[in-house]
Amino acid sequence: MKLPLMSVLRRLCALVLFLVVPYSAHAALEVGSTAPSFSIQASLGGNVSDFFLDEALKKGPVVLYFYPAAFTKGCTIEAHNFADAVDEYKQYGATVLGVSADNIEKLKEFSVSECRSKFAVAADPNTAVIKAYDAQMAFKPNMADRISYVITPDHKIYYEYTSMEPDDHVKNTLAAVKKWAQGQAKTD
Repeated sequence: MKLPLMSVLRRLCALVLFLVVPYSAHAALEVGSTAPSFSIQASLGGNVSDFFLDEALKKGPVVLYFYPAAFTKGCTIEAHNFADAVDEYKQYGATVLGVSADNIEKLKEFSVSECRSKFAVAADPNTAVIKAYDAQMAFKPNMADRISYVITPDHKIYYEYTSMEPDDHVKNTLAAVKKWAQGQAKTD
C-alpha cells in the first residue's frame, strides 16, 4: 500500500518535531559563564533555613541540581543517589543543593525521607532560581528540568549535565568536582 506524498511529509515533519523540539527548547547555562547569585528557603533534615549561594561558595564548590518534583520515581532515585554520595562530595569541600518548584512543606518531608537528612533541598515555587539557571522544563515551564551544575568558588559554571534519567547526575558531577579539586591542588 502506497501512502500519498502529503501523508508521508506530514509524518516526517511530526517525527522531526518530536525529535528536535524537546532538545532545542532547553538551553542550560554554558560552562564558564557566571552563576547567578541567589538565596532560597531550603530544608535539611526537616529544618528550614535560608541557603545563600555566595556563602556556600566560600567553603568550596556547589553542586546545584534541579529536579521536577519531590516524591516522584526519578526524583526519589536521584535524591537517594545524592544522599549516598554526600560524604564523598564533602571530601572535596563541595556542598550539594537540590532545587524544585515544590513548596517548603513538601520538601521538609522529602529532605528527611528521600534525602536522608544528608543535604538540603530548596523550594522555588515561583521558579525564580529555576529560570535564572535556564532549568525550566520545556513543556512545563512551572517545573524544573533535571539538570545539574557544578559551580566553583569564583562563581563560574564548571560543569553542566542535563538528562531526564536520574542515574548519571551524581557520577558526572562527582567526577567534575574531583577534577576541579585536582586542578586546585596543582595550583596550590
